[in-house]
Amino acid sequence: MASAPPATTPAVRALVIGTSGSGKTRLAQDLAAGLGCTHIELDAHHWGPDWAMVPTEQFRASVARALEEEGGKSWVADGNYSAVRDLLWPQASHVIWLNYGRATIFPRVLWRTVSRAFLDTTLWHGNRESLRMAFFSRDSILLWSWNSFQRNRSRYAALRESGEYPHLQWLELTHPSQAKALIQALTTGSSIQKI
Repeated sequence: MASAPPATTPAVRALVIGTSGSGKTRLAQDLAAGLGCTHIELDAHHWGPDWAMVPTEQFRASVARALEEEGGKSWVADGNYSAVRDLLWPQASHVIWLNYGRATIFPRVLWRTVSRAFLDTTLWHGNRESLRMAFFSRDSILLWSWNSFQRNRSRYAALRESGEYPHLQWLELTHPSQAKALIQALTTGSSIQKI
């Protein structure tokens, strides 16, 4: 008598959302590595050289190509872009909302920004952050993170309650210490208890 084929773990297609500085990209990278799948960093598709936003249709086409390459396989995407929500959210299985408080997020985004400026870190398409941009510009990521915090929190709560994407499993993290348990649960296919 032939043995039954091994059970397959369903594909995890996760969206990681949260205010700038919450750690979306780091968590997405770690989860993608654990799943052995592609990480789609939306910032890399949205920003062109010299911090120029690419045209919306180009952005959408780039994200659509990234999704097509994955087919029905697992992937992890991070970013808050509503312009591609209709592409990503219907295909996703999970939304991971990093709903940390300001006391967690602001020191993180400050440290990240200052570190990148001092280390001259190259980001997407040759872009770099600078102390001038961080502290003396209307386009400061520090200012953006602070000002968008409550707006993002309200927006994500409303999206979760709207029922527009009823197939999605929402996983809300309120403290960074929960991230490791979440990644372990999703990569091993174990049930997700209260995290």
